[in-house]
Amino acid sequence: MTKLSVNINKIATLRNARGGNNPDVVKVALDCERFGAEGITVHPRPDERHIRFQDVLDLSPVLNTEFNIEGYPDKRFMEIIRKVKPAQATLVPDPPNAITSNSGWDTITHQEMLKDIVAELKEIGTRVSIFINPEAKYFEPAKSTGTDRVELYTEPYASNYSINREWAIKPYVEVAHIARELGLGLNAGHDLDLHNLKYLKSCIPFLDEVSIGHALVCDALYYGLENTIQMYRRQLEG
Repeated sequence: MTKLSVNINKIATLRNARGGNNPDVVKVALDCERFGAEGITVHPRPDERHIRFQDVLDLSPVLNTEFNIEGYPDKRFMEIIRKVKPAQATLVPDPPNAITSNSGWDTITHQEMLKDIVAELKEIGTRVSIFINPEAKYFEPAKSTGTDRVELYTEPYASNYSINREWAIKPYVEVAHIARELGLGLNAGHDLDLHNLKYLKSCIPFLDEVSIGHALVCDALYYGLENTIQMYRRQLEG
């Protein structure tokens, strides 16, 4: 069964728009778990425009499912991981001013840096996933870093799904099998939603985890949070 990790960044964005603590990020995270989420994902950025450092500290001791912290592995990110020791750290190559993640790692160019970061994270006791484009050339170098998993950057798949879903999924299926042959766990995330998730899962049934935030929160405005999480869970069944 592929796990659903709910990214709650957009909940924090809504709270920050007015100040105060409404909605309460910790309460929403716990409700997501209660409604069926099997993990909680956050991406604390240096400017704290959504998730704040304090949110990470507040969430860590109360979550009952896997805590996944995404981010660029700079000094601040590594300090957060050392303090919190989450179940998983997902390394993304975003510059500090990026609006959202828009590409995976060049694991060839950055292999030595990633090796050092991965080794440090695993010494902490945290599982490591590297955000990666669906290009075969990056997978063996990713394996060489020592990472436990890779997370497929699925925005190109989502963008092309309505045009030709068989063509859109083809490179992902190819690299998914490469990852499996290399012994890498497989996550996926970015722009996955109720329209394209089921097909992704049917074509790559051995996905370990998907991380979904923006689309899920948007759907919750119409369907309600509990119902929406169950709707996403149903897309991952089978």
